Amino acid sequence: MSKNVTFYWLENCSTCQKAKKYLERHDVKNFEEREIKTDPLSRDEIEKLAALLGGAENLFSRRAIKYREMKLSERELSAEEMIELMTGEYTFLKRPILVIGNQAIAGFFEKQFQDFIYKNYLNK
Repeated sequence: MSKNVTFYWLENCSTCQKAKKYLERHDVKNFEEREIKTDPLSRDEIEKLAALLGGAENLFSRRAIKYREMKLSERELSAEEMIELMTGEYTFLKRPILVIGNQAIAGFFEKQFQDFIYKNYLNK
């Protein structure tokens, strides 16, 4: 029985493209793709992903241009504020996001991605 695998990404994001190629090279098969710009996540979906990742701060991207433009680094954001921002603007989502079964990882660092896939997908 294979686990459900969902890959949330932005098609024009070079980091997301690297992560997708990594999945394909490492035999992660039949994963569902969700392009977060053309198919935005609902608040409920964002809350569920945040919970899988251990909190909104683990899903929230501080690299977003709007983060700097809005001067958000100058204050402490609550989890609720992060959820609101991510719901309203996909660029506040850390990406890519890979969900395998009921486990998730956000961002792409090859070693962490490799360990996550091995533990949650290849090691069935």
